[in-house]
Amino acid sequence: MAKGIWSISCMTSNTKEQLLVDRRSANYMPSVWDYNFVKSLSADYAEERYVERVQRMKEEVKCTLERESNLLAKLELIDAIQRLGLQYRFDNEIKKALRVIQNHSNDAWFSNDLHSTALRFRLLRQHGYNVSQDVFEGFMDKMGSFEASLADDVKGLLSLYEASFHGLEGEGLVDEAKAFTCKHLNLLHLEGGIISSCREKKISHALELPIHWRPNRLEARWFMDIYEEDPNMNRTLLEMAKLDFNVLQSIYQKEVSGLARWWLELGVNELGFSRDRLVEHYLWSCLMVPEPEYGFCRVMLTKITCMITLIDDVYDVFGTLEELELLTDFIERWDVTDIEKLPLTIRISFLALFNTTNEVGFEILKEQGFNATPYIRRMVRFCLFIRDIHSPYSSTDFLLLLISGHKWVNECRAYIKEAKCYHKGYVPTLEEYLPTSVTSTGGPLMLFCIFLLTTKKLTHEALDYVSKTPRIIYISGLILRLNDDLGTSPDEMLRGDNPKGIECYMNENGASREAAVKHIEDMIWETWKAMNEQAFVDRPFPGMEVFIGACLNLARVSHSFYKYGDGHGVPDRATKDNIMSVLIQPVPVN
Repeated sequence: MAKGIWSISCMTSNTKEQLLVDRRSANYMPSVWDYNFVKSLSADYAEERYVERVQRMKEEVKCTLERESNLLAKLELIDAIQRLGLQYRFDNEIKKALRVIQNHSNDAWFSNDLHSTALRFRLLRQHGYNVSQDVFEGFMDKMGSFEASLADDVKGLLSLYEASFHGLEGEGLVDEAKAFTCKHLNLLHLEGGIISSCREKKISHALELPIHWRPNRLEARWFMDIYEEDPNMNRTLLEMAKLDFNVLQSIYQKEVSGLARWWLELGVNELGFSRDRLVEHYLWSCLMVPEPEYGFCRVMLTKITCMITLIDDVYDVFGTLEELELLTDFIERWDVTDIEKLPLTIRISFLALFNTTNEVGFEILKEQGFNATPYIRRMVRFCLFIRDIHSPYSSTDFLLLLISGHKWVNECRAYIKEAKCYHKGYVPTLEEYLPTSVTSTGGPLMLFCIFLLTTKKLTHEALDYVSKTPRIIYISGLILRLNDDLGTSPDEMLRGDNPKGIECYMNENGASREAAVKHIEDMIWETWKAMNEQAFVDRPFPGMEVFIGACLNLARVSHSFYKYGDGHGVPDRATKDNIMSVLIQPVPVN
């Protein structure tokens, strides 16, 4: 047992404590997963022969990509490789191919064909090339609008639509491309039968969420079925994608099976008041860091996320203000002395947090030879204390406080006292609300842990950088917060929870709910523009590719979880289907 791990006896105490204290309840539904089933997942494709078969097919696809002389065909093959979830296996080959394509950027065919131009724009921007929005000027009329005749080019419309989501701040032409393609694709979607069923599926899928906003594991499973209908489909590539998907799924099954055992042994799933979402938390982790070699990261990240949700629910639902002040003191001191002062259920919750955080720090010490526990502890405390508690400072002061992570400990008492504002019905402005609420999602903490768990060589300089919440972490967390608010606000307002961003905007501006929702959606679009740029400028240390990818993926996962409601708090059919697809059901292979 790692140093600092205390024994937890998870006695059921809810009934007694409920009699003594009138506690709130969020009425969270129990887990939809039978943990005995999760523990029994068999990992059928874990055998080495499947890995060897994938490697043989990779060599064949690699030769095809290298030999392809038609630049459009090369672009389309790269796009298919990526959408099928195989980019991590072809990173070097894709980079080499894109350099060739970039060197032919002045070829006339790029300027004359909308699909070719848009696909090239999207793929090059995705990989960090500086491609001007001016490449689309040739498709504009004399009035500065996209030519009406382009509405008849469905393939070109789809490509331009997907390209528009790689825009940057201030790019009006890209904004115009998004508006133009959304309008005409929606018209085609309404017409339905006029276009082929395959095209209709593509349009419906794109309008639901663009490729750039989708987690790649989910996109890969959907795209396999669509790609199979493509007359230009590469059979070897498709079969490789299916088998590789199953090989990865077997890795995930082994990991989540072990986590189910840990979760049941920990016993906090029996406490009742908190969201029991182990499998959903693991899905977050594997969608954020899907590559096979990062299993240690996925497991540790899932454990931390489970603890954040548990303590989040203690603060949100279970604890009284007096109990939360006492709990805050224990977390601030990070000490179990006099732990008996806490009510039993909150004591169990704190010990679970204490033990798990120390365990993760101990495992990082073994893996990296670097004691990261104090950094994790600081971030855990910070994430918990500022959640749903509005700072007495201005938003500018608060951001400075956020950046100066070492200063927050002295202020946590002020934060917990600010909770009293809610009992007085205080509704902050959106500007006041966002800085604290971004951190309270737990997203920055997840990204911080990923940085610790995937960086090849940790240094004090690197840890100082990430512990000060660099802009890319804040931007990723902001997209998570805004999506969370869109998905959870209706249910949380019905049960009388704290106001979300939608309510803050409505209260501040006297706006309708519809107008507030539109404002939040526009904020998401603008924040993604900042993300597109930040992903390629915020790299002060080598080896940050996995961390940067996780920042992008956290934002993407939030879209999939909150698109149709609270897919985390109330795991809906979409969330369950995603788990079945990624973790449970293998793809049929020949």
